[in-house]
Amino acid sequence: MRADDAAPDVESPAAEAPRQRFELDDRGFREVPRKYRKFYRKWEGKDDVLGPNEVLCPVCKVVVRSPRELRPGDRVYCMACMTRLRLAQLDGERMEGQVEY
Repeated sequence: MRADDAAPDVESPAAEAPRQRFELDDRGFREVPRKYRKFYRKWEGKDDVLGPNEVLCPVCKVVVRSPRELRPGDRVYCMACMTRLRLAQLDGERMEGQVEY
């Protein structure tokens, strides 16, 4: 099978839109070393809205932040509770972290 015989309805990774980039600021999260504080913030309750670069850790309820847009299948690390999370899409819009270990 040649490369150009691939099914046209399958989207290649190269065809994905580039990920958005975000500038992170220190939000005062003191539970991790200083150089990693910009990657975490405290969860502000049920009215807190997560950005496309944020995911809530289901173990310790800390928001893990990334300098780039997060997509389903990405993996992030919560340094606060030492948990590895794999991201999954919920209800069409919200992103959830599922514990790997």
